[in-house]
Amino acid sequence: MKPARCVVMLHAFPCDGRMWAAQADALSEAGWDVIIPDLPGFGASDVLEAEPSLDLVADVVLRELSVQRIEGAVLAGLSLGGYVAMAMMRKSPERFSALMLCDTKASPDSAEARENRHRLAESVMEDPSACGQILRRSVLPGLLGAATFAERPAVVDEVGGWLDEARPQAVAWYQRAMAARPSSIPTLAAASIPALVLWGEEDPLSPEVDQRAMLESLNNGSSACIPRAGHLSAVERPEVVSQRMIEFLEGAKIRC
Repeated sequence: MKPARCVVMLHAFPCDGRMWAAQADALSEAGWDVIIPDLPGFGASDVLEAEPSLDLVADVVLRELSVQRIEGAVLAGLSLGGYVAMAMMRKSPERFSALMLCDTKASPDSAEARENRHRLAESVMEDPSACGQILRRSVLPGLLGAATFAERPAVVDEVGGWLDEARPQAVAWYQRAMAARPSSIPTLAAASIPALVLWGEEDPLSPEVDQRAMLESLNNGSSACIPRAGHLSAVERPEVVSQRMIEFLEGAKIRC
């Protein structure tokens, strides 16, 4: 088996593993092994040829961890990555020693949110060449906080570049998969491992009310609100997020 002190980090939509670069460096320096899998459809991985479902994505990551003989890892996910992490916990909770949920939520989409996701999926498939423009117009405003838009132009440019690189098929597949996700509140309520709920103070997509709902469900939860950050807090305030993660891991005395 892979040795102790391993963190598996799952990225947000429609980014890829690059969004965790600062945290991967900081955790590595603190003595943790870091694994950042490509979710299907991102990086070098192909889109799944199946009915969109985050459970299928969870199965892919779980199989990859089995191939690498990784047990007892800390599981971290931001936004989409958090949804996948909760699906993995639903399937194999015994395989993980702690959980870090960042800028995500355990509740399913409202009817309006599901409709918006399906509309976005249809838009990018109707005009694949305009996928980046569509994402910049419809997704980018919600990904970053007001402070980032006002003060961190390099971050805005970087995230905009990730949107330009997104594959239309992956965008459509994941929008439909996220729209179909179930509530993960029962999964969190059944978890006994230490869990960190972390979010950006200016996050409009996963606001504090959603974070409090997760914290109320967890048996062993702690929280970290990142000031002057939005939905991609790990990219907007990388040093602060890295430090909060390390403090959580050290305080929880993880025994992988």
